[in-house]
Amino acid sequence: MNEFLKGILDGINSLLGNYGWSIIVFTLLIKLVLMPFDYKSRVGMRKTTKIQPQVAALQKKYANDKDKLNTKMAELYKKEGVNPLSSCLPMLLTFPILIAMFNAMRMVSNEHLVQQAFDILLGNEPVLENWLWIKNLWMPDSPFAAAWPDLNSLSLIPADIWQKALTALPAETVDALSGAVQSATGTVVSYEAFGTNAKATIEAIYNTMAAMPTYVDQVSTLPGFNFNLIITTVSVMKNFNGWFLLPLLSAGSQYLMTAMQPSQASGDAQQNSTNNFMKWFFPLFTLYLCFSYTAAFALYWVASNLIAMVQNWGINKYLDAKEKKAANAVAVEGKVK
Repeated sequence: MNEFLKGILDGINSLLGNYGWSIIVFTLLIKLVLMPFDYKSRVGMRKTTKIQPQVAALQKKYANDKDKLNTKMAELYKKEGVNPLSSCLPMLLTFPILIAMFNAMRMVSNEHLVQQAFDILLGNEPVLENWLWIKNLWMPDSPFAAAWPDLNSLSLIPADIWQKALTALPAETVDALSGAVQSATGTVVSYEAFGTNAKATIEAIYNTMAAMPTYVDQVSTLPGFNFNLIITTVSVMKNFNGWFLLPLLSAGSQYLMTAMQPSQASGDAQQNSTNNFMKWFFPLFTLYLCFSYTAAFALYWVASNLIAMVQNWGINKYLDAKEKKAANAVAVEGKVK
């Protein structure tokens, strides 16, 4: 599944020539494929929300008799034709596809970062994948991240990606790469080296780059722009990769997504407190993820949330019209009788 979705993303990019726009189109296509599941989830959610007053009344009436409450709740669900799992089951079915989609984008990102590292080792300027204000989609959209790959981004790449990239290169290019690293650190870069000690090999590649004046200039920081955030210290880069807009948009759109969900307040104070906590937790967690991961991932998150909001708005408008039509039909039928 990962390779299949990666092939689709690469195919879209071959037509558009930019991975930023390709990710947006890719996300839209996936959302359209999953739309029937989203529709079923929305229908189930509306049914559950509609009976919340009755659920709250039962919870209040049988607060001291859990067995009786469960029985009455089951009777209510059966009478109203509501399946308690109807709103979450479709989302569980789509979850593996979303994970595969994320893995496909990560594979593309890793391949490009490896190629950029190899270009730097060979003394060439790496080919960066820019998009609007972002210089390199495969690095975080942040003034605290350089456009060129760093040790953290390279360390996250699995050994098999490095090995695959090496096998695709001519033998003389591999020798040149290994020679550059070996002369600087004493470490041989080879297919076998990544298989036996990938961490040390990646560190040797980074240390070799870090000794190159061109690389040092690209990843240097601005003097006086160091900030202590208690758990870590961040510095503004001289050639920073972005303006931190995508992480902020990710968190903001995530908050709007949560706010747009139907309110299902219950008589359970603990449950209500949990709901309020999650309303803020998810946006903050999203901000952290998109701050620390690639701009491509943050772009996907923003696109996914915006498309989902439009989708939900359209589905709700359709269901509202459908319910109104059904209610009018019932009213007309009542008048005829």
